[in-house]
Amino acid sequence: MGNPKSRIAVVTLASQINPSPEAALWGSSKTENLGVEKIIVNTISNSNIRYILICGTESRGHLAGHSLLAIHANGIDEKGRIIGSEGAIPFIENISKEAVKRFQQQVALLDRIGLTNLEEIMKIVRKYKDRGEVYPGEPLVAISQKKKQSTFTIPHSGDIIVSEEFVMDSTAGVVCTTKEL
Repeated sequence: MGNPKSRIAVVTLASQINPSPEAALWGSSKTENLGVEKIIVNTISNSNIRYILICGTESRGHLAGHSLLAIHANGIDEKGRIIGSEGAIPFIENISKEAVKRFQQQVALLDRIGLTNLEEIMKIVRKYKDRGEVYPGEPLVAISQKKKQSTFTIPHSGDIIVSEEFVMDSTAGVVCTTKEL
């Protein structure tokens, strides 16, 4: 974290580039799923952020930068897949479509994938750090969606005898007492 009043955040993809306190946020992102989710959550929690500079070297296979561009342009489908992403596992599982929509509305992306020169990056940060107005909506705290709870059933038979009192259904991976059968 840098200056929370700054209008720009910087994503350095797979590159480690020394952060500047002039940006609101600064960090790397190597994955097209959790990395993108973290960028979205941290961005929409600060209405001051209106620009995201995507720079640094792209992560091979995961394509975090291209996935970030795709989710901003196209959103996600009903299964949480980032529409248009060519990343290995481009699925958003922990934030809502509403959080993605807010991200799309709140920020403009500055695509400089491949740029690693700190002087050039800082020119862009300085150009955008005070540009534009605060997003009119209140900061949005995105809460992880609850994953479906696993359901356990009591087995009707046990194929592994643990003791006189316990058996295990190896298919279900459940140990129970023989009284439960």
